[in-house]
Amino acid sequence: MKLKAVASSLLLAFCCSGFAMAKLPHVVILATGGTIAGSAPSNTQTVGYKAGAVGIDTLINAVPAIKQVANVDGEQVANIGSNEITSDVILKLSNRVNELLARDDVDGVVITHGTDTLDETPYFLNLTVKSNKPVVFTAAMRPSTAISADGPMNLLEAVTLAADKNAAGRGVTVVLNDRIGAARFITKTNATTIDTFKAPEEGYLGVFVGGKAQFETRSDKINTLRSVFDVRNLKKLPQVVIIYGYQDDPEYMWDAAIANHADGIIYVGTGAGSTSKRSRAGIEKAEKQGIIVVRTSRTGSGVVPEDNSQPGLVGDSLNPAKARILLMTALTETRDPKLIQQYFHQY
Repeated sequence: MKLKAVASSLLLAFCCSGFAMAKLPHVVILATGGTIAGSAPSNTQTVGYKAGAVGIDTLINAVPAIKQVANVDGEQVANIGSNEITSDVILKLSNRVNELLARDDVDGVVITHGTDTLDETPYFLNLTVKSNKPVVFTAAMRPSTAISADGPMNLLEAVTLAADKNAAGRGVTVVLNDRIGAARFITKTNATTIDTFKAPEEGYLGVFVGGKAQFETRSDKINTLRSVFDVRNLKKLPQVVIIYGYQDDPEYMWDAAIANHADGIIYVGTGAGSTSKRSRAGIEKAEKQGIIVVRTSRTGSGVVPEDNSQPGLVGDSLNPAKARILLMTALTETRDPKLIQQYFHQY
């Protein structure tokens, strides 16, 4: 009888444990490489390492605490530094996220990514994901082999956020260094420090305190489910290039963009998106060829105002890299300059 009682207790405990595990949110981690998956010969080496050297299973196994907040699956979408990310990769990533979030058994998605272009890919998904479920990007500034590597804690917090119902409907987010940033505003501000990702003008959406997400604000910009953009049936994105403005900037850069059949051009102007005589001539030449040109600022923050004395559209407060993402996405929907300008103010 005692043996039966013990067996019954063990069976009950096992069933309860299995039930509890089944109740945990299901989060899928999509890995693309980057420093978070980087490796170096020495544990003190934080530069000159190989990005994307470690696979997704190794990343997950390095953080056992993840299993306490979610049932996690991992997929390796790519394993490269984010400086090698292309429009083909972000399109593939967006489509995979849409496939996953359409499933009833998936509660959220985490994407590991390099920091170099981490202000671009999350913003593209912010425009193209068709779900209110949490989509969270994370990364690291130190490789996985370094002393005090920041990747494991960033990954844990990203999974925690993706499993949090309060994160739903806030657009795509980026989590690093205990901060929660909106994909629309967050950007890399320092080449090497851990606290590099900031939103200088708009601030963070929230912070992590004691392992829990604490939200402080929301972004009013249109995103995800409310977005008009749908790239799920596309095989290729339009070609948009960036031309940087400076003293003596040459007109031949515009000629090169036109000759190579650019669909759109982002101009990084001085001050509030100002143009020189040479760049104005280039913009006018490009527009005559039907190319959409958007002016942004090289200052790093602030709104570029509409100005009838300057040619082209304006990128609002988007930095040049994010403006390229929005123009590239907008051109999948329309070539109407007035409508595209409206998108830049709304998204």
